[in-house]
Amino acid sequence: MVNLFTGESSDEYFGGELTPAARRMLDQLATATPAEFESLLWTAQVSSPDCLPVYYLLYKYHASRRQFDLAEKAARSGLLHAAQQAGLPADWQAAEAGCADFSHTGPARFWLFTLKALAFILLRQGRTEEASAALNKIRQVHGGASGLGDDVIAALLEGSRN
Repeated sequence: MVNLFTGESSDEYFGGELTPAARRMLDQLATATPAEFESLLWTAQVSSPDCLPVYYLLYKYHASRRQFDLAEKAARSGLLHAAQQAGLPADWQAAEAGCADFSHTGPARFWLFTLKALAFILLRQGRTEEASAALNKIRQVHGGASGLGDDVIAALLEGSRN
């Protein structure tokens, strides 16, 4: 299979394992027409709602096309499902420092990464206060460790205020 964003051959998806149903649909993306692409992604989400990699593909796909309402919908759904799997609060704003181990691959790390994506999406929508709240929550629960890329969002947020 080919990574949809890099063009490199890969059999791994960010966010974890694929269900067989989601894998079948995502395998079809390599030969899908542009009109079929979005339909396949959303069908994969409906058929495998707990499959985190599908949410990643959805919000990346829509954000890259500047369809920020759909990107936000996918990111928020991904956050909710990741929270359920990681034992985090359903409302991301209720998460506290030490609530999960974000240093390892898995639902908690996916949740944190998706919250960063949501901050970016909110920023692109001009919703700077909400983006700032998401960024602050990331820093609160993650402890400011590097490697997440939240500093890029912070710089963009700062630039939008000037």
